[in-house]
Amino acid sequence: MAISPMSTSNAQHFESGPLMINQKIRVLIVDDSAVTRQIMSDCIGNTPDMEVVGLAEDGPTGIQLCRSVNPDVVTLDIQMPEMDGLAVLEAILAERPVPVIMVSALTKTGATVTLEALDRGALDYLPKPESSAEAESLLRDELVRKIRLAAGTNVRRVLEIRKERKKRQSASRLAQNAAQGIPASAQQLADKCIAIGISTGGPPALSKLFESLTPPMPPIVVVQHMPRQFTKPLAWRLNSLSRLSVAEASTGDVLRPNHVLIAPGGRHMELKRQNNLAKVVIRDGEPVSGHKPSVDVLMCSAAEVFGPRCLGVIMTGMGRDGVQGCAAIRAAGGFVLGQDEASSDVYGMNKVAYLEGHVHQQFSLDEAAAVLVRHCRRLWCRSPAVHSS
Repeated sequence: MAISPMSTSNAQHFESGPLMINQKIRVLIVDDSAVTRQIMSDCIGNTPDMEVVGLAEDGPTGIQLCRSVNPDVVTLDIQMPEMDGLAVLEAILAERPVPVIMVSALTKTGATVTLEALDRGALDYLPKPESSAEAESLLRDELVRKIRLAAGTNVRRVLEIRKERKKRQSASRLAQNAAQGIPASAQQLADKCIAIGISTGGPPALSKLFESLTPPMPPIVVVQHMPRQFTKPLAWRLNSLSRLSVAEASTGDVLRPNHVLIAPGGRHMELKRQNNLAKVVIRDGEPVSGHKPSVDVLMCSAAEVFGPRCLGVIMTGMGRDGVQGCAAIRAAGGFVLGQDEASSDVYGMNKVAYLEGHVHQQFSLDEAAAVLVRHCRRLWCRSPAVHSS
C-alpha cells in the first residue's frame, strides 16, 4: 500500500474557510487507476494556482493521507478495492470537513452511487472520461474548474444544513406534512409552468422539494447541472420520493400538470409552443453561461412560451447560470423565487440573481413547497389567455 504525499510545506488545519490570497489550492487525489491518477496529477500540477499534495491508490491510504497532508480539496474515486468511495467519504468527513469531489464512471451504478455520495456530504462530482481523447479536455477544464469552485467552501456548514434537513424530512414524513396541492383542474393548470434552475447541492435539495409537493401542480421543468447518464438516475430517485411523476425529458414531451421533466445531462432543454401545447425540444450546442444543460436556455424559452404564467425558481449552485433566465421571466411578467443563503449548500447563482434584482422573493428550502403553491395560486388569478411564441 503505497502512500504518495507530495509537498507538505504548506500543510495547515482549517475548517474549509476562504483561502489566503496567492495560496495554492492543495489537492489530494484518491483513485485506484494509476493512469487516472497520473492524468489528474498532470492537469492539476500544470495549473498555476494548484498543487497535488498526495496520491492514494485505495481508500485506507486516502484516509491516512488526508490526515497527514491536510488538503484543501479531495478528489475521490467511487469504485475502489478494500473500501468503496462512500465509506471513504464518510471516514474523511467524520474527521475533517473538506470539500470532496466524487469521480464516477459513466454508468447507471456509478451515477446512482454518486447521488448517494452527494446526500452524504460530497460537494460535487465529475464523470470519468471514457477515452483518452476526452480525458485531456474534461480533466483540464472541468476538473480544474470544479476544484477552484470547491476550494474554501465551508463544508462543516453544508454538512450541518444537510443533517438538519434530514431530521426535518423524517419528522415531516411522520406528520405527513406535505404541501397541499392547488385546488384547480388539470385544464386550469396546463397553461402554467414552473421552471427550476439548480446546481451544486441540487440533488438533496430537489429531493426535499419534490418529497413535499402533492398534486395538483402545474407542469414543472428542471435544469440540474449534471453530465449525461446522471440525470436519468436522478429522475428515478426523485420519482420514487414524489407524489408527482418525474422523468428525464425527451424531445416532443408535452408539459402536463403533475409531471416534472428533468433536462438530460449534456444537452440543452428548451420549450416550444406547438398547436397550443407546450413541448420540449432537446438539442446539442455550445455551453451557455458555462453549462450544458443551461438554466438560462430553459428559463428564457419558458418566459417566451408562458409569459406571465411562468414561475421561475433559482436555487443552490455555483456560478451565475440562470441569472439571465430569471431576468427574462421577470421581463415577461412572470414571478421569480430564489432560495435564500441560510438554506443553500452554495449561495452562488441564486445570490447573483438576487443581488442583480431579478428575484422577487427569497425562500427557505424548508418552506419551498408551500411557497411554490402559494405563488401558483397567484398565477391562476390572471386571465386564462396563454402567452404564445
